[in-house]
Amino acid sequence: MKLSQFKFNLPDELIASHPKDNRDESRLMVLHRNSGKIEHLQFKEIINYFDDKDVMVFNNTKVFPARLYGNKEKTGAKIEVFLLRELNREQRLWDVLVDPARKIRIGNKLYFGEDDMLVAEVIDNTTSRGRTLRFLFDGSYEDFKSTLYQLGETPLPKFINRDVEPEDRERYQTVFAQHEGAVAAPTAGLHFSRELMKRLEIKGVNFGYVTLHAGLGNFRSVDVEDLTKHKMDSEQIVISEDVVKVVNAAREAKRNVCAVGTTVMRTMESSVSTDGYLKPFDGWTNKFIFPPYDFSVANSMVSNFHLPLSTLFMMVCAFAGYDNLMEAYKVAIKEKYYFGTYGDAMLIV
Repeated sequence: MKLSQFKFNLPDELIASHPKDNRDESRLMVLHRNSGKIEHLQFKEIINYFDDKDVMVFNNTKVFPARLYGNKEKTGAKIEVFLLRELNREQRLWDVLVDPARKIRIGNKLYFGEDDMLVAEVIDNTTSRGRTLRFLFDGSYEDFKSTLYQLGETPLPKFINRDVEPEDRERYQTVFAQHEGAVAAPTAGLHFSRELMKRLEIKGVNFGYVTLHAGLGNFRSVDVEDLTKHKMDSEQIVISEDVVKVVNAAREAKRNVCAVGTTVMRTMESSVSTDGYLKPFDGWTNKFIFPPYDFSVANSMVSNFHLPLSTLFMMVCAFAGYDNLMEAYKVAIKEKYYFGTYGDAMLIV
């Protein structure tokens, strides 16, 4: 498959800029893989597609407020720093992206917040945009993290073309977020309200949780026409014994195993035995899934509507079938479904 095959025209007004008032009241398109049949529902009606002993697997990563705005020493030039990952807790070392990068050199000090609440020193250049910062902070680690949280902003993707609002801190986070480390939300999970989770539980649906700390690579553009040459950014994943037992028992019993989102699908496909069972894993994955691809674990999937040419769109094409999904996206545009992080959802069965 070539990059150009994943292009489609998406009107700007169909990229959602705000979440729905209630998480589970976005629209839901149901796509049947075998027949290509399409149904139009409300998200909370997803419960009708699952039965006792079916399994839904969620990503319980937690997004931290990763975007900081500050000033450069001497010149006072405004800079944006995007925290990517903590490298060393004791030394307060972080991998970051800086913008504009060309003005930030090793040795520069950066100041954040009123009265320079936080100061950082640039100690390494990792890429053209990437830097390593050491935060100069005397207090405890808890005080340091609390200051970061106070100054940091919810890292909405750039295609949501507006300022961050107070509601984003809660809504750009799933209700089951637990393990901090992501700079991008696992968007399919955003549609699940506490009430819907409870109703699914009462119906007998079992839940499993994996962790993938989603990084900015999710939004990185693919620059090669030959997809086999694209390299995904590595992301940290954890698959515990608990989730392995739940998923493999469901597979044994021929029950429905649903991956809630592309991050869950990628996590599970990164650690599978030769006979298609999930295996525990704690490490990193840079798995890139695009058509054609044989999936081992899940037989259904929840996903948002993704942007053209994105690796997320390519993965969903691999699961739904390329022609099926291209047709479904045509219908979605015609029916004015919303795309992107805060957009509507699709269930592929």
